Amino acid sequence: MTALVEMGDRAAVEQLNRECFCITLDRASLHDALRRETNDPAFVATYIASRPHLFSNAPVFLSRGEITAMAEIVEAIEAAARLPGYQAAALAGAPEIALRDFGPVGAFMGYDFHLGAQGPKLIEVNTNAGGAFLNAFVGKAQHVCCAEVGVAMGGSLAEDFDAAAWRMFETEWTRQGRTGRPHLAAIVDDEPEAQYLFPEFVLAQRFFERNGVRAVIADPRELRFSDGQLLFQGEPVDLVYNRLVDFALSNPEHDELRRAYLADAVVVTPNPRNHALLADKRNLTRLSEPARLEAWGLSPRHRRALAGVPRSTIVTRENADRLWAERKRLFFKPAGGHGGKAVYRGDKVTKGVWANIVDGAYIAQAFAAPSERMIDHDGEVRPHKLDVRLYTYEGTPLLAVARVYQGQTTNFRTPGGGFAPVFVI
Repeated sequence: MTALVEMGDRAAVEQLNRECFCITLDRASLHDALRRETNDPAFVATYIASRPHLFSNAPVFLSRGEITAMAEIVEAIEAAARLPGYQAAALAGAPEIALRDFGPVGAFMGYDFHLGAQGPKLIEVNTNAGGAFLNAFVGKAQHVCCAEVGVAMGGSLAEDFDAAAWRMFETEWTRQGRTGRPHLAAIVDDEPEAQYLFPEFVLAQRFFERNGVRAVIADPRELRFSDGQLLFQGEPVDLVYNRLVDFALSNPEHDELRRAYLADAVVVTPNPRNHALLADKRNLTRLSEPARLEAWGLSPRHRRALAGVPRSTIVTRENADRLWAERKRLFFKPAGGHGGKAVYRGDKVTKGVWANIVDGAYIAQAFAAPSERMIDHDGEVRPHKLDVRLYTYEGTPLLAVARVYQGQTTNFRTPGGGFAPVFVI
């Protein structure tokens, strides 16, 4: 196996993902680490046991070249997003709140990729990408029972995760003109304890506290904007780690947070502008049009990298007939969607669903097939699809993780599936 790993190419990676079952998740070690980190003996029983498909038993192997190619695509996207022409186009159809620029560029950006013989293909961009804190733990809990593979894998992006994540939040803080450090941070989501990734919120809370910042997990309905301050139970909140999927803060229950944000009373990251410039799926149409990117002044090197963005088109009544005819080669996604909700693979679309797509602000994206990881679950080896997420800040990767699943999209309901650490060979 050592000779195979030293090849470091796509064929070697595919063979490892197909045939290597000698690295498994040491769940006992992971659970012990989670109990220590949260200082809660009941944490695993309360929040992890009820999520049996949160973590996969096996890692995913990538080549060094694939990681490099993904990082180059991310760099090119963020370079494009800084161009005046791109920003004008992206913000023209954005909600008014996105026009305000307070400085932050967005904590934990998430770039999702499918892998194949033609290199990584970007599937989507997320501003509320979940899972980073959880996956930093999982990478350390993998058990390597094959010495040759263990030697060959080298390092992981997770090794310096804590330090890099803290620098990210410090930078977001200072980008908005703040000095010192925040006294109170709030990790905010609707009904946080009901969220599937609530265990991560607890880890994020401990992360802030390790770095000298008090932190709370808050429902936005618990926040109040009064006398120029955003308050949680009467205490001023200085920084919000935003996990809401109401990207424009337009829902009535988010009004207090919205008013505080617009008054520059609190640092919110990621924020509405970050979503409008990067994660609104209509941006995929701009990023996959080389002529427009050239006209806006994007460098040739970055335009070459963006060949990894599958061609995307906004669905309109004018192009509906053509896209219907081409549907088997397309994937349809709502422009403001998240978490794989209301997305459709073209060859599965019915006439009834198509009518909703045409009326529903969708994009059509050229289909990029996911690669596979064979998973041994309860003694049965079965193929699972996978995608890879790069968590980044300012275009720099912080952590790479795979999501292993069966079905149309990632779902955390597949036996043997879930988050899986990435090992680079």
